[in-house]
Amino acid sequence: MSSVIVAARRTAVAPRGGALSGLDLHQLAAPVIQSGLADCGIDAAQVDELIVGNALGAGGNPARVIALAAGLPETVAGLSIDRQCCSGLDALLLADALIASGAARIVIAGGVESYSQRPQRRRMNPHTGLLEAYEQPPFTPWPDRDPDMAEAADALAGTLGIDAREQDEWAMNSHRKARAATDQLHEEIVVLEGLDSDPFSRNLTPALCRRARRLTGSITSANTAVAADGAAFCVLMAESLARDLGLACVRLSAGRTLGADPDYPGSAPVAAMLQVLKAVNLDARQLRCAEIMEAYAAQAIACVNQANIDPLLVNLSGGALARGHPIGASGAVLAVRLFSELSRSGGYGMAAIAAAGGLGTALLLEA
Repeated sequence: MSSVIVAARRTAVAPRGGALSGLDLHQLAAPVIQSGLADCGIDAAQVDELIVGNALGAGGNPARVIALAAGLPETVAGLSIDRQCCSGLDALLLADALIASGAARIVIAGGVESYSQRPQRRRMNPHTGLLEAYEQPPFTPWPDRDPDMAEAADALAGTLGIDAREQDEWAMNSHRKARAATDQLHEEIVVLEGLDSDPFSRNLTPALCRRARRLTGSITSANTAVAADGAAFCVLMAESLARDLGLACVRLSAGRTLGADPDYPGSAPVAAMLQVLKAVNLDARQLRCAEIMEAYAAQAIACVNQANIDPLLVNLSGGALARGHPIGASGAVLAVRLFSELSRSGGYGMAAIAAAGGLGTALLLEA
């Protein structure tokens, strides 16, 4: 890879129906893009492309609407992608490919999601002629191999021997780290609707975990990320251009998206994580930090254990269990978090996320 990130910003992540619920996608995204450009002193007229991950919207091309709302040139067509939870991180991989090919010099990439404003989904029943509501589309062609995400997380936990106590402990630590890092997180958050921190983080205790609503098996509302609204974007450019402009940056060293067993989507990122480490001849013990998606505590634990990453280096300022899960934006939130951590510490860091259907994306950054 030959591109670098020179700025990275996000909104706070707010649970569905919360402080950000009244904002459309472009209202969530445009201020974040503008703040990122201001951080690195890049004029909007210099931007070649905008790539936006979005999984729950009404279709169309929200990236184009966001580009116009952010004041980007009319020549920026905008590219919207949907690879579900991987979308925000995959947007960065596509931006890197554009830059590496020479097709673009400066690309803004990330994701945005309004769980609060997602459209109602209905399809026609061909036998009755009636419209029927549905929550999620199929992610495989086989009804018997397209598991509910909570049930898949529980199956993964059972297969790997990750019990409810371990999952709850992971969740409690995520909240504890997020609460301790509140002041530090202000640096990366663009204030919208008066929100300058992630409001869901709380003092999660064993007693609260025991009282949490059980979803299935060992999976509860305490060890599952809540549905949320939010946006996150990075400004990427060719490394040579960043040097010419004298900009501090974090390098994209390697990245990969792979498919895996759809029965166990939570562990899908592991192969991608191992491949990006191998690509730069790096051992997991050499990582300075890692941002691993916590859609479920069981999924995060599985990825950390199977990729042999030190848990003490993971989600240093809390993870999605303490924030929430704005589907199409979550991967980009990981990238912003990783950029922030590495900008302070230097070294290598990894971001990784899983998606329904057995998809996994991993990204390795170096500062």
